[in-house]
Amino acid sequence: MSDEMNTPQGTGGEITPDDKLWSLLGYILPIIALIAMLMEDKRARPFIRHNAVNALMIAVITILLSFTVCGWLIPFFYSIFLGIQAYQGQMPEVPVLTKLARDQGWL
Repeated sequence: MSDEMNTPQGTGGEITPDDKLWSLLGYILPIIALIAMLMEDKRARPFIRHNAVNALMIAVITILLSFTVCGWLIPFFYSIFLGIQAYQGQMPEVPVLTKLARDQGWL
């Protein structure tokens, strides 16, 4: 398995089913990712924070591309794909966005 799909190391605990559910729902409904980032206990969980930040960035791209005819379809389905990976306990990496979030200190 590649490095980008491994579970996080040194998170101070296991990835719980609650973490997986919050991450999946955050990709499907970005408002859930926003709520997770506003809740101190959820934001403190590295797995939830990683997926919530990715989900919010994809949501912004989806909104920006929604002004084109079908531009929103690709990021929408990609976010569902990432949500399924998160629910399986993987820590998906969005090629450019995850690096940007790390460089900004969001992750």
